[in-house]
Amino acid sequence: MTPTDIDRVQTYLRRLLGSDRLRIVPPKRANMSVELAVDDEIIGTIHRDTDDGEISYALHITVLEEDLPPPPKTVSKAKR
Repeated sequence: MTPTDIDRVQTYLRRLLGSDRLRIVPPKRANMSVELAVDDEIIGTIHRDTDDGEISYALHITVLEEDLPPPPKTVSKAKR
């Protein structure tokens, strides 16, 4: 993605999702993924696709199990 692509997609995502905390992180080296971050936490990647002259941007968000809160405790049927 070009710097212009990054600026435009970042502006769109901030407006759509209502948060200026979102930022697109350009790759440190060529051919690496462009990343989406909330503050300093990387939450996913963005890829630019060109198909039949049409351009689109695909956002892939990854949620790690270790980042989730613990599941709610279940109440056993015998204790009800």
